[in-house]
Amino acid sequence: MNRATVAVLAYEGMSVFETGIVTEVFGLPRPEFDVPWYELTVCAETPGAVRLVGGATLHTDHGLDVFAGAGTLIVPGVADVHADPSPRLTAALRAAHRRGARIVSICSGAFALAGAGLLDGRRATTHWRYADLLARRHPAVRVDPDVLYVDHGDVLTGAGSAAGLDLCVHLVRRDHGPTIANAVARRLVVPPHRDGGQAQFVEAPVPADPGDDRLAASMSWALANLTAEITVARLARQAHMSPRTYLRHFARATGTTPIRWLIDRRVQASLPLLETTSAPIEEVAATVGFETAVTFRHHFTAAMRTSPSAYRRAFTGASGGAHAPGSGTT
Repeated sequence: MNRATVAVLAYEGMSVFETGIVTEVFGLPRPEFDVPWYELTVCAETPGAVRLVGGATLHTDHGLDVFAGAGTLIVPGVADVHADPSPRLTAALRAAHRRGARIVSICSGAFALAGAGLLDGRRATTHWRYADLLARRHPAVRVDPDVLYVDHGDVLTGAGSAAGLDLCVHLVRRDHGPTIANAVARRLVVPPHRDGGQAQFVEAPVPADPGDDRLAASMSWALANLTAEITVARLARQAHMSPRTYLRHFARATGTTPIRWLIDRRVQASLPLLETTSAPIEEVAATVGFETAVTFRHHFTAAMRTSPSAYRRAFTGASGGAHAPGSGTT
């Protein structure tokens, strides 16, 4: 299965930004990389003119037959989250999945995947505004409204529109490794990995926080000292706050706790070591600040839905392809 052939589905009433995310990552030529790049095709359920937000019109000659034949299918949204996907789209998604294609949704596109039964029994995400509705309409889906994306290998779901960039860069990382993914992220002027989930973006009556700069400084200090013994009390001292005040500011800014954030940072810091070195797991654990390899394995498996050794094998296996195994990371 050639997953480098990417097809994105345009639909009536969509925003140009939704296709733009996919086009920017997979459609632009990247001659600076010494790897075969993706081949992108924009498709529609019915070939021809597709009306977009703002009175613009997109024209494509490619229909669901081309869409279903791609190695990676991306559904960037749906026209109506209260409606079922058309039988033709459902059939195309199911047929592509049966033959081993990679199926991806962004934002409300998860409703199309759920309607096709591809998310039954699986953890998935969508825009936080639609999470409750997705859970009600598809009770077999384990909806996680807090993460930026969920990766099961064959099926991936992303949160709100901009999280589509996170997910697309993640796909590049899976396909071509961290160096190229990081380079793509730099060209997009986005971080290769964003901290926290979409909980930090949920609408809430939160005033501007004068402690943000102090909080950011404490987080920068922690990132520069991952091997140190870092506690909430120590982070709070770095921010010149009491631990209680620090916890409140941190949750408000990131949607998570300092310890959960620190564990995630340490797991993320371990990825390049697993991908590019043969250092023993015990050494990797110590390098990123875990007290024992057992603790590292526990937290790595909880975050990545695979073990450190299995993750490493995905990058160094006999197939020679640099790709990450299916996971549920943010």
